[in-house]
Amino acid sequence: MVEAEITAAILVIGDEILSGRTQDSNSNTIANFLQPFGIALKEIRVIGDKEHEIIASLNALRTRYDYVFTTGGIGPTHDDITADAVAKAFGVNIGIRDDAIDMMLNRYNRDELTEARLRMARIPDGASLVKNPVSFAPGFQMENVFVMAGVPNIMRAMLDDIAPRLKTGKVIIAKTIKADNLREGDIAKPLGEIAKKYPTLSFGSYPWFRGDGYGAQLVVRGNDEELLEAGINEVVEMLKTLGLSPNIE
Repeated sequence: MVEAEITAAILVIGDEILSGRTQDSNSNTIANFLQPFGIALKEIRVIGDKEHEIIASLNALRTRYDYVFTTGGIGPTHDDITADAVAKAFGVNIGIRDDAIDMMLNRYNRDELTEARLRMARIPDGASLVKNPVSFAPGFQMENVFVMAGVPNIMRAMLDDIAPRLKTGKVIIAKTIKADNLREGDIAKPLGEIAKKYPTLSFGSYPWFRGDGYGAQLVVRGNDEELLEAGINEVVEMLKTLGLSPNIE
């Protein structure tokens, strides 16, 4: 019986990402976080602070993948609308939660919980909180959707509370084959033929160019060690027929 693949998507929310003002590093962090769990990241979407776009994207992704991770839009300002959009996507109400306030009181005095800050304690009905040990305003989990902050160090800290909640799949193994003086055009056809023989493996080619030469890295990924080894061996032999001396990492 073939083990079902566990999949995930990332929904990056924020006009500042689309404008180029802020660089998205969260997607890379989440992708690396998921690998040891054997969870395959299948899609990353970047959208603006528009409620209808958040709702439509979230509903599309949460039905397609096992997990969805959202970043951004849960702060105290008027354009932080992610929590409201998530509530509407799931068809539930949203309100200020006492347990969210209790978390925030680790940082703020009660009289410092202004109307703006209390926006960060608004949680959709039925959601469980995700701890935030940095600024203490929580994220939350709604079924298979994890809603996190956009600030990278806060988002990264939230992942620690999410980790125990995840199912684990078969871990993906990646091997890299390096070859100097390798031109992609010379291997496009034979590499494609090898890839067809191993449809459950992923074959990637990544060229590099420097002042002193050129070459490429070929990366083979899969969760079956025996198949992976067979695929790598074929790639290595193919490179040797071209007179190259590949190195495996």
